[in-house]
Amino acid sequence: MTRRYDAVVVGAGFGGMGAAIELKRLGLHDLLILEREDDLGGTWHVNRYPGLAVDIPSSTYSYSFEPNPHWSRLFAPGEELKRYAGHVAVKYGLRPLMRFGVTVTGARWTGEDWEVTAGGETFTARYLVTATGFLSMPRTPDIAGIESFRGKVVHTAAWEPCDLAGKRVAIIGTGATAVQLIPELAREAANLTVFQRTPIWVSPKPDYAVSPPVRKLFARLPFVQRAVRWLGSSILELMMISGVVRYKQLRVANRLAERWCRAHLHRQVRDPALRRKLTPDYSFGCKRPTFSNDYFRTFTRPHVRLETSTIDRVDESGIVTADGRTEIDVLVLATGFDLWDTNFPAFEVTGRDGVDLGTWWRQNRFQAYEGVTVPGFPNYLSLNSPYSYSGLSYFTTIECQMAHMRRLFTAMRSRGSSVFEITRRANDEFLDRMRTKVTQNTVFSLGQCATAHSYYFNQHGEATLLRPTSTTSAHRAARSFPVSHYDFAPLA
Repeated sequence: MTRRYDAVVVGAGFGGMGAAIELKRLGLHDLLILEREDDLGGTWHVNRYPGLAVDIPSSTYSYSFEPNPHWSRLFAPGEELKRYAGHVAVKYGLRPLMRFGVTVTGARWTGEDWEVTAGGETFTARYLVTATGFLSMPRTPDIAGIESFRGKVVHTAAWEPCDLAGKRVAIIGTGATAVQLIPELAREAANLTVFQRTPIWVSPKPDYAVSPPVRKLFARLPFVQRAVRWLGSSILELMMISGVVRYKQLRVANRLAERWCRAHLHRQVRDPALRRKLTPDYSFGCKRPTFSNDYFRTFTRPHVRLETSTIDRVDESGIVTADGRTEIDVLVLATGFDLWDTNFPAFEVTGRDGVDLGTWWRQNRFQAYEGVTVPGFPNYLSLNSPYSYSGLSYFTTIECQMAHMRRLFTAMRSRGSSVFEITRRANDEFLDRMRTKVTQNTVFSLGQCATAHSYYFNQHGEATLLRPTSTTSAHRAARSFPVSHYDFAPLA
């Protein structure tokens, strides 16, 4: 007889672990967490490139109910995030629930349960939670001849340690990952050529070591660290609200953010021609900005070259552009992740009446009620959803979704039910509100975003990744949405 789980959670990153913690609090203990990688941690397991660090203050990048007093820096390095993930998994009893190296290929609603196909097996569960992350499917650029290159090719999401001493290195991409990696490559490579399509807004990084006495203070007096977290979260919220969400009302603040970044660039790069190449021509906030103290300065080093002409092709020994040719030994791809084509959803999800979620999203716009549930897909929680990402810290999103789950499951049980489904009317009303807010207020519609090439926008040109409200509003909605927005069915 096939074992029936209370819930299957797909993904063992922070989102999946947060969902599992909440499900356990709600009394669902027979859980299965499936993870395609060989360990937990999500992006902090997959990404191991030199210079990897969280790009917002560490105090805000953790569960509020499980603070970490041991961060070594204000912006913690990647290995510390990985250790924190391991700590959470052990403390909350999640590791025994996890199966690694298992790739989910499909899930189907049978009318009573979800059947999940993975690794040649089929698992049955009352509830399905997908937490496959926003940045989980590496994107390889569609450049002619790249497979013919005889040197070493490495993607930042599949980093392999290699000796770059004396090597001619090229990196394609200048997003947030590249901003961290490029200074590290320049320290080793004999020559480094950076191929840039889109410049990025970069501001100074107030990155300081957290001294042992301060860490001890955080451990002994948790309210002190909570105060630091509140301060950091408030600053991030101000940036998000002024720069992105309330662009119409606070356009001046957006301009000040641009000036702050331009001043940082001017201090570090004196060459006007180089500065022009490194200056974005899109509005601040159209694409995720980042922090760095050494990114701009790296381009002033004699062995580093910024190349902005279009790549024509890659051949056996180098990269050919419209302006010439660059001979290289190592090609680094910092080309980000494929969100909209392969990650929404990350595998085939079939709901009631045989409706395919991926097809439905593409035909009816990307949408999810409060960034969590989808009409026609009973007992399904989609955590990497349209309009779900709230604020600049992923943990804001995670904890909003945990609060939504708490209210939803509590309401369901009070009715003696075991099946929930968001009504189409409630979903449509939520979608209309979000689209109106995006159109009337945000930088995505009112700013100059055409040249940003931002993953915030889907293939239809709509900015449907970020929730266009304050994080306070998102938390309030998660705790108080009308439970009448859901249909509930009795226990089977």
